Amino acid sequence: MKKSILMLAILGGALFTSCKNNAEKKADAVEEVQDAKEDLNKVKEDSKKDAITKANDAEWQTYKMEANKTISENETRIEELKAAMNKPGKTFDANYKKSIEALVDKNAALKTKIAAYENNQTDWDTFKREFDSDMAGLGQAFKDLTVTNKK
Repeated sequence: MKKSILMLAILGGALFTSCKNNAEKKADAVEEVQDAKEDLNKVKEDSKKDAITKANDAEWQTYKMEANKTISENETRIEELKAAMNKPGKTFDANYKKSIEALVDKNAALKTKIAAYENNQTDWDTFKREFDSDMAGLGQAFKDLTVTNKK
């Protein structure tokens, strides 16, 4: 009998402490629905960001290959200019040599810049605009040097 009363008391205590009233149940349900909506929105945003990042990755790889190809072509042109400068019979002044060294430095800076961006991909549009501008400046420097050479 003592066991029955003790068990009944424990069951009754557990029943009263574990049961919630309807207002508490409703509040918990509303909170769970809000949490689920927030999680769903977060997943949607993350999937959009992943899609954008993947598109940028493909664009970045293409851009990087083209930039490295141009840098390589610039290195070849620089070597050709150095070889022409060292040929006997042609005289080049110190400014021409300094100009070639400046081209070497600019080309190396572009190579470093593209490698640094690969490690720290920040604002793609700004990087691309600045890099294209630097590349165009280097191209113009090549043109200016060869025009000066022909005079």
